[in-house]
Amino acid sequence: MNKLSILTLALTISMLAASAQDQAVVAAIEKFDPELDHLLTTTTPVEQLATGFLLSEGPVWSQSRRCLLFSDVAKNAIYEWAPSRGLATYLTPSGYDGPPTSGLPGSNGLTLDQRDRLIICQQGERRVVRLEEDGTFTVLASHYLGKRLNSPNDLVFASNGDLYFTDPPYGLPKGNSDPAKELKFNGVYRLTAGGELSLLTSQVSYPNGIALSPDEETLYVSNSDPKRAVWLAFGIGPDGKLGTGRVIQDVTGLSPGLPDGIKVDRNGYLFTAGPGGIYIIAPDGRFLGRIRTGESANCAWGENGSVLYITAGDRLCRIQTTTQGAGWSRRYSSSQRRRTTRRSSAN
Repeated sequence: MNKLSILTLALTISMLAASAQDQAVVAAIEKFDPELDHLLTTTTPVEQLATGFLLSEGPVWSQSRRCLLFSDVAKNAIYEWAPSRGLATYLTPSGYDGPPTSGLPGSNGLTLDQRDRLIICQQGERRVVRLEEDGTFTVLASHYLGKRLNSPNDLVFASNGDLYFTDPPYGLPKGNSDPAKELKFNGVYRLTAGGELSLLTSQVSYPNGIALSPDEETLYVSNSDPKRAVWLAFGIGPDGKLGTGRVIQDVTGLSPGLPDGIKVDRNGYLFTAGPGGIYIIAPDGRFLGRIRTGESANCAWGENGSVLYITAGDRLCRIQTTTQGAGWSRRYSSSQRRRTTRRSSAN
């Protein structure tokens, strides 16, 4: 693959929530394949919503709260951004509640379970937890075979309630060489709805972003290894085990950034963070285009499922697409039923 040109962007540095009148257009869209036109157009603006973060990550849209939740891994905080309310702090500390430490101790990947409860990858605490209504945490996964996890990074639910997550060493101050690292590998795991944790693969050197295909027969994993910066696809067998991973795309040597967070649309197209922005990859592995936001970590579908939110370093951005996130209609209907039930109970 030919190396892609990287656009240097001028960034603001103050922490603010931009109003509808002054939301800045902060990125351009590159088209590598005409098929991109079915997903978004090159003239679509990318809006900057807020800035001033250290490392924005792990976004998830809450339909019941009508807001986006996302982490700042370095600030050890979760923020919320709502179209009607702007930016506010949602939870701090979010990933580590101990003595001062170096590295990236905060929360990273976020998702919601079938009951709309927030599930958090806590890098500093080295565990996956559920945030309860009373503000306490229920630990879902913290050890494998009696040894502490490295620092869970990103996660995705299957429709049956199984939770898939990645466990690289980024929350440990010295990474792979940290003396506190108990596992000899970095892994990809599945936590069943019944609470059984199993290692799916230890063959991805730095597993990071993770997503499922719409039919849930393929697991996508990004490898944030500068020596092998690739996106991988694993077939999921009837027994839940993974087949051999195949490389979808290889961006080794490109900068700034590495393969990171992944989201999938209803037709199986990947929207994934990588060098220089958010890449759009066809199910057959073709690069269709890139939303050129500079170094970006993750993205998430929001609002009606067609708006893509992007955590781009010190910024939060969004772009309107002409597609919709995988499974969005199902999640939206479930959220609507929950709100109706709560209103009926209140009456």
